[in-house]
Amino acid sequence: MHLTSKTVLCETPGSGSSVYAETFYNTHAGVAKTLRRSIETRSDLFDSTEEAFSADNGKTWSPFEQRRIVDRTDKGMYRLTIMPGWVDPVNGRFLNMLVEGILPADDALADGMRNYYLRYRVSLDGGRTFSVDNPCIQHGPPEKFDAAHPFEGVTVGKNSMMLGDRGSETIRTRGGRVLVPAQVCPVGPDGEYINPGGGYTYHDAAVLIGKWNDESAGAKDLRITWGLSSYIKGDPTRSTRGCVEPTLAQFPDGRILMILRGSNGGSKDPDHAIPSYRWCTVSRDEGSTWAPVEPWTFDDGTPFYSPSSMSMLLRHSNGNVYWIGNISPINCRANSPRYPIVIGRVEPTGLRLIRDSIFVIDDKKPDESPSMMLSNFYAHEDRITGEIIVNMSRFMLPDWIANAYEYRVQP
Repeated sequence: MHLTSKTVLCETPGSGSSVYAETFYNTHAGVAKTLRRSIETRSDLFDSTEEAFSADNGKTWSPFEQRRIVDRTDKGMYRLTIMPGWVDPVNGRFLNMLVEGILPADDALADGMRNYYLRYRVSLDGGRTFSVDNPCIQHGPPEKFDAAHPFEGVTVGKNSMMLGDRGSETIRTRGGRVLVPAQVCPVGPDGEYINPGGGYTYHDAAVLIGKWNDESAGAKDLRITWGLSSYIKGDPTRSTRGCVEPTLAQFPDGRILMILRGSNGGSKDPDHAIPSYRWCTVSRDEGSTWAPVEPWTFDDGTPFYSPSSMSMLLRHSNGNVYWIGNISPINCRANSPRYPIVIGRVEPTGLRLIRDSIFVIDDKKPDESPSMMLSNFYAHEDRITGEIIVNMSRFMLPDWIANAYEYRVQP
């Protein structure tokens, strides 16, 4: 592998502002793309999001169009996070998953862990207009599941269901299921959110299992019927934030690999003594049930250190599955260090990371602060060149400033 280019995709407006930007295809065939740009001045809360469109594989873009993601209401601040779009490879429909909620005090931590829930939108024109714009609600008796209680174990106002970072991308299984990896805040005996690990937050993972209505009923119906997998639970004594930001890939024998973010540190691990492993689990039944989580390792069986940061599994047209994320030579301290960012192949039999395939996409420069971050990225394959495009912001702390870059890696 080698890096073919690194360019600025979108520039920050200035000090105290970080810009996120990602590009993705919005049709099943061809080179029509969307560029989404978001500005953040506080952690985990976007101030604005806008989109532009390209018909020539990103060479030129239309003017940006603003999207409504923030609105003050009498119950608090309405917040919407729009995830990168995904196109169903069989029917060509454009699916957009969203995280939505009203935060009474507009606090991403205290309010967000209790008030976020999921929506989905379906488009037939690449995300310009939407034929479906509905909350995600589990199929079942209406007296059991509704907007206030959308999934088993989730009650809006008590605990949240969220999507992870941009690596938590939808996949379609060989059996026709639409799988959306998600994370859920657990609750205690009183039904309120609990944090048994003592970390910054705590989550269990789960997978939304979708089925297009018209693929089962025959009539044209662009909605999705949603189910839910078994919960994937971590051990709070081994990961103080549980199982966070799942990412999925299905392999030729049908098994589905899930890689998860964990963490050490927090009130119950102040010295960061817990090993900072990446976690994994496997499903053999199209995502319905999952094996107990275990540390993810190199192909020789050796676990490796990785900070509490997102990662992404990416299937390439060359037949390989790649993992993109952070690897550290030393035991990490919660989120740090979030560098270097690397890419490597996943071995299709053992489902482990091939050590000799690791390639460093970017790293901290000698004159940069140890607190800089290389994370919060999105990746996809260029349909023309086969390059892996990684859209990532280089966060500079404590100034909270970041340009969004486009990295191109030839696998």
